[in-house]
Order: sequence, then C-alpha cells, then structure tokens
Amino acid sequence: MAPANDRGGVKSKATILIVEDDENIQQLVGYNLAKAGFQVLYADNGEQALTLVRQENPDLIVLDIMLPGLDGYEVCKTLRRDPRSRRLPIIMLTARTDENDVSTGLDLGADDYITKPFSPKILISRVKSALRRVQERDDNGLDGESEGILRVHNIVIDLRRYEVLAQGAEVALTLSEYSILELLARRPGWVFSRQQIIDAVRGYDYAITPRAMDVQVFGLRKKLGAAGDFIETVRGVGYRMRP
Repeated sequence: MAPANDRGGVKSKATILIVEDDENIQQLVGYNLAKAGFQVLYADNGEQALTLVRQENPDLIVLDIMLPGLDGYEVCKTLRRDPRSRRLPIIMLTARTDENDVSTGLDLGADDYITKPFSPKILISRVKSALRRVQERDDNGLDGESEGILRVHNIVIDLRRYEVLAQGAEVALTLSEYSILELLARRPGWVFSRQQIIDAVRGYDYAITPRAMDVQVFGLRKKLGAAGDFIETVRGVGYRMRP
C-alpha cells in the first residue's frame, strides 16, 4: 500500500488507479484526485489495469465498464477471484445508468457505482468514504490469539484479517459483503432495515437503491452456501442474522 498521511481520518496519500479509455475523462478524474491529495495511476484498458494492480498494489480502483478488450465487468471478476485483490475497493464509473447495470456491477463485487456525467466532488467523497471504511477496519484490529474472532452458528469471522469461514471452508467476500455479514453477525436476532444496512456499510452520503442492496445480500448468501440460510429476510423491513 502507499504510505499513509492521515487527513481527517482519510488516507490522503493513498494510490488510486484510474481505468478509463477516454483521455478527457481520465485526466479530469486524475486532476481532481491529485488535487485532493491522492497519488494517481492510469490504465487505458483492462489488461493494463490488471498488470498495474499486480505491480503497484493500489489502494482503490476507479473502473470504467466500457473498455477496449477486457471490459470493466471482466476486470472486476478477475480481481475478485484473486485472493490478493478480492477486498480491493472498486468504484465503477460508467455511462451505463440502467438499474440492471448497477446491480450487475455490484453483484460482481464493485463497492460503489457512479454514473456519468458525474460530479468530481461526489467522486472524491465516495473515494474517501471507501478508503475510510478500509482504514477503520485496520484501526479496529485486536491483539491477542483469542481476540478479534466473531463466531455465529457455523460462521467464523476473523476481524483482524477480514477472513470468513463457513462450515470450515474459507469464503471469498468483497469488502461490501464482508461488511454486511459483520453487521448482522454482531447482533444476531436484530432486524436491520435496508437503509440501516446501507448507512452502516456505505456511509450516510451513499446513494443506492434497496434493490441493489438486495443483490449484495443475495450474493453473500450464495457464497456462504448452506450457512447463508442463517441470514433471514424480514418481510417488508430488511434482514437479520438468525438468533
């Protein structure tokens, strides 16, 4: 990771990889990120993006979908399959505005989705919010062999390593899926509305539809296998972890 320089709880010297084939948009995003204090890397296509992730280990990716060759969806899927990058924050920045496109991006593992045209100010806010969630989890790491482990039913969550075991098998989750699971697992029996989950996981400035949150929960259940049945839908309200 790039060296941290804490500014209001945000890692201001984090390295951001911009994956965008439109030079004007690439430069606009890069200019605003650099102005906000971030280090910036650029990739013009999906293949170059994957190479830079391996070589430079960025802290976050701003990813376009419509790229030449390997598109943004494929880049996202590839990164999520690799244990080294499966929790790397990914913000999709795209001209595709249909709700199905949003759901597809989130279902593949994106942590956020911003449509073009976009506000540079909002983009910077979303980047800081995503980095803040990662940093808060790092800061909340616990010491000791027996600490930092959350167990509920047959699910084990290592809060220090952000690792999840379900029925003894490791489960690869995105940062958003992990955050939802941790929220529900900390309060078995408590019912969280969709908006409460969005606020807790994404931050209060995050605009996302309840439908997109349902997609996230569906993906989480699927990855947990039989253990996913412990996450219950409370009709008309939201979700809970079975007590």
